[in-house]
Amino acid sequence: MPATLIVGLDGTGSGDRAVAYAKKLANLIGDCELLMVYVIEWSPYTFQTAEENSERHKRREEEIHMATERVVNPAVSSLVADGIAARGIVRHGDVADLLDAVAVEEKAEQIIVARSSEGGFVKRVFGTSTANLVMHASVPVTVVG
Repeated sequence: MPATLIVGLDGTGSGDRAVAYAKKLANLIGDCELLMVYVIEWSPYTFQTAEENSERHKRREEEIHMATERVVNPAVSSLVADGIAARGIVRHGDVADLLDAVAVEEKAEQIIVARSSEGGFVKRVFGTSTANLVMHASVPVTVVG
């Protein structure tokens, strides 16, 4: 059974650094799959009418499609072209919680994210989310500089 590494994507250069590091690890490990994960932050704790909920669901589906096409699929395609087993998913919710949940679901060996001053994922993660991820993750977390 191949090892699985979770890679947190953010659609910026910092996510590219996380992918590059994960690719190095995958080559060292050999039998390894990289799971690219893009999390769209979303809170279920907002009171909304039925019409607003319907519109919100439509927006979520559009966001998932856009993130898949613009961020996840290019990363996966590049890795596969280089001979690395890879696939991707996009989810809505809390970044730290979902990265950990995906790692548990997939029985992953570790989670890889990148830090950066570029904003995006790192802006969301390097604060409370990163601290939560590092302190509470069920698997080791590697933060790439």
